[in-house]
Amino acid sequence: MKILVTGGAGFIGSAVVRLAVTRGRQVVNVDALTYAACLDNVAPVSGSPDYAFEHADIRDRGALDRIFATHKPDLVMHLAAESHVDRSIDGPGAFIETNVTGTYNMLEAARAYWTAQGKPDTFRFHHISTDEVYGSLGETGMFTEDTPYDPRSPYSASKAASDHLVRAWGETYGLPILVTNCSNNYGPYHFPEKLIPVVILKALAGAPIPVYGDGSNIRDWLYVEDHADALLTVVEKGQIGRTYNIGGENEAKNIDLVRTICAILDDLRPGAAPYADQITFVTDRPGHDQRYAIDPTRIRQELGWRPSVTVEEGLRKTVDWYLANEAWWRPLLERDGVGKRLGVA
Repeated sequence: MKILVTGGAGFIGSAVVRLAVTRGRQVVNVDALTYAACLDNVAPVSGSPDYAFEHADIRDRGALDRIFATHKPDLVMHLAAESHVDRSIDGPGAFIETNVTGTYNMLEAARAYWTAQGKPDTFRFHHISTDEVYGSLGETGMFTEDTPYDPRSPYSASKAASDHLVRAWGETYGLPILVTNCSNNYGPYHFPEKLIPVVILKALAGAPIPVYGDGSNIRDWLYVEDHADALLTVVEKGQIGRTYNIGGENEAKNIDLVRTICAILDDLRPGAAPYADQITFVTDRPGHDQRYAIDPTRIRQELGWRPSVTVEEGLRKTVDWYLANEAWWRPLLERDGVGKRLGVA
């Protein structure tokens, strides 16, 4: 079984690549190597005969046609995307080009290849998306697969558009598609512009730890290696045309999450003062969604999957990893926009 993974040098994509190769799957990693990608993310498996890398942009249809013809994948897992909400506020164009046009190119390249192969029953196009397409929850309720779409940022709107494209290609052309929408991921190899690595690295640097607004925003946290396991479960066992919501079953307020990370650091690398003393509340993000929460009933009942890592366990594992891997994250701090406040326009 050969899997074509787009965005396989990114955070979630690389977790999928590492796990798939470890499980004996052949993997073709297609990545444009933009600012958030890093080939070190797949270094643990890059020497495997089951791994191949293609440096290509999903906006380049010609490159995609060549890659499909050369590698002849059985499954496609489409993760390549611009994903940082703050960057989408400052520069929405890149999100439309990659997440919408890029997904269109992937669908058309996959459809042409699938048709040329005689439309095999075993082929799958799995599109990986986000719970942010559903908008913002109040104090109660959870997102299900039937929740109406209500995207509220350029990022989530571009992902909502890509979800609709994938489902349309399934309905119109019969392309065997699957869609998953996940909650917030965290864990090893997380690019250092997202909340959890920002907290860890700001704390270690003795710098102010920024918390948007009053820190009351709630997210459902999913350990990235659990997510990779769920994605492989869906692409191999999921029902064609189905959507599966993947959650961590770990809701937490941002401020509580930040304080937990500070407490873990106090234990693992104690400083002169508690790290929580560095917490600084900053101007909130425009249109900041208040709460996300996933109802994972469908994937649990239909496919037998549920997360294995609690947020307490996952945060300690994540902090441990960053403490042990400064050689990975230190060079990334020099990349464009990292360490700067974005998304206040």
